[in-house]
Amino acid sequence: MKGGLAAQQNVFLRQTQINQAAVRASYKVAHLLATHGKPFTDGDFVKECMLAVAEEVCPDNKDALNAVSLSANTMTRRTEDLGDNVYDQLHEKASEFDFFALAIDESNDVQDTAQLLIFIRGVSASFEVSEELASLKSLKGTTTGEDIYVQVSRTMDDLNLHWSKLASITTDGAPSMVGTTRGLVGRLNSVFKERGLTPPLQVHCLIHQQALCCKVLRWASVMKVVVHCVNYIRKNALKHRQFQAFLSELESAYGDVLYYTEIRWLSRGRVLRRFYDLLPEINTFLQSKGEMVQELTDQEWKWHLAFLTDVTEMLNHLNVQLQGKGKLISDMYSPIKAFEVKLVLLVQQVQKLDFTHLPATQSFCAEKPAFPFPVEKCKDALEMLLRARFCELHVNGKGIRLFQNPFTADINDVLPSLQFELAELQNCDILKDAFKPDRLIEFYGALPEENYPNITQHAMKMSTVFGSTYICEQTFSRMKQTKNPTRSRLTDEHLHQTLRLATTRLQPDIELLTSQKQAHSSH
Repeated sequence: MKGGLAAQQNVFLRQTQINQAAVRASYKVAHLLATHGKPFTDGDFVKECMLAVAEEVCPDNKDALNAVSLSANTMTRRTEDLGDNVYDQLHEKASEFDFFALAIDESNDVQDTAQLLIFIRGVSASFEVSEELASLKSLKGTTTGEDIYVQVSRTMDDLNLHWSKLASITTDGAPSMVGTTRGLVGRLNSVFKERGLTPPLQVHCLIHQQALCCKVLRWASVMKVVVHCVNYIRKNALKHRQFQAFLSELESAYGDVLYYTEIRWLSRGRVLRRFYDLLPEINTFLQSKGEMVQELTDQEWKWHLAFLTDVTEMLNHLNVQLQGKGKLISDMYSPIKAFEVKLVLLVQQVQKLDFTHLPATQSFCAEKPAFPFPVEKCKDALEMLLRARFCELHVNGKGIRLFQNPFTADINDVLPSLQFELAELQNCDILKDAFKPDRLIEFYGALPEENYPNITQHAMKMSTVFGSTYICEQTFSRMKQTKNPTRSRLTDEHLHQTLRLATTRLQPDIELLTSQKQAHSSH
C-alpha cells in the first residue's frame, strides 16, 4: 500500500515538475524577446520553430515543448513579472547606496510622446557600483523644467532615496534641464538650498559637448558643396546605380558615397573622409553628367576639404573614446585633456606647415598645388575649437585628478579636509604598491575607511558620476527599434518594462517567479 501511494505521488510530482519547467521556459523566452526588442506576438512564432525542430530531432519530446505557453498574452504577463522583479532588486540595492548619481535625457517616441529616461548609478559602502534604469516617465503634456523635476522627485520617492545622497546629475544641456531659474538644475539647486544641503555636481554630457565642438567647425563653403554632390548622385536611382557601376569599373576602394546626417555623432567625419578619397571619381562622374562643380577643381577649396577631413576625424576619434557604458568620469577626462594638448600642438605645426598629424592635408600637399596652404584660416579654426567647450569640466579637474590617482595629486590643490589623509596615503608604501590605475573601484573598496574617511567619501561620489548621457542615447535607440511604426500601440508601461529588461545588468529571479505561479500547461 505504501509503494502504491508513493507511485501515485510520484506521478503528480513528475507532472508538477514538467509544468514548472514549462513555466520557466516561458519566462526565459519572454526575457529573450524583451532584451532583443521583439514583439510579444513573436512568442507564437518561436513555438512553431520549437515544434518544427522537435518533430525532426526529438519527436518524443514534442508534447513537452507543446506544453510551453508562448502566446502574446502570456509573453506580456511574463514581461511584466520579469520587469517588476528587476525593479524590486533595484529597490533593494538602492537602500544600500551611500551615494548615487542620475543621468537624465528626454526624447519623443514614434507617437510623439515625450519619454523621460532616468538612469541611476549608485555605490554601496563596499564599493559595489550599480548602474540601472531607475524609471521611464511618459510626459503627455509640457516638458518644462518643473515637469521634469516632478518626475525625478517621484522616482527618488519610489526608490526611497534621500536628496543628501545625490552626488551629481548629468544632462544634455537643454534649457529645460540646465536653466538656472526654470530648468531642472535650477529647481534642484533651490531645493538643496532650502534643505541646507550641498548642491550636486552638475555635468553637461561630454559627448554632447564634443558634438557641439563639431558644430563650431561649420565651414559651410565645404559642407554645402559636399552635401550637394552627394545628394545629386543619390537622389536619382539611375544616377546612383551608374555611379556605383562606375566605381566598380575603376576598382575603387569604396563602392558608394555616404549621406550626411547632422544629428549622428560620427556622420560628418565619415562623409568627408569618403568624399575626399573619392574626389577624382566624383568629379569625373559629375562632369560626364554635365554637372559642373567648380569647387572640385579649386585648389583653395581642396585645402579646406582636406584640413576639415583631418580635424573632424580627430573629433570622431575623441567621440569614440568617450562612448561606452559604465565609464568613470576619470576615464573620460584623460582623452579630453589629450585632445586639447593635440590642438595646441596642431596650431604650432600648422604655422610651420608641418602636416605630420594631418594625413589628408599632407596627401594633398604632396600634389604640390599652386595655391598656398591657408594658414590663418586653419589656425583660427583650431583656436576656436580650443575655446569652444569643456571649460566646466576643468573646474572639477582637481577633484577628478585626485580620484584618478591620489598618489600623484598635489596636496596643495585638494580641500583642507583631505590634506592630512592624502599626506598619509601618499607615504604608505603598501597602498602605493597595491594601486593600479585600471582598478580604481577595487583599490578604493580595499582602502581602510577608518583611516581615510574623507578620501573614501570623495571616491564614492566620483565613482557614481555619469560623464555623459551615452546610456540614455543608447536606450533611446532601443526605444526607436522597440516602439516602431508597426508597434506604435505598445503601452508606456510595457515599453518601460521592455527597456528595463534590455538595459539591466541584474538577472531576473525566474525560480522565484515560477514558485509564485500556479503551473499550467499550454492549452
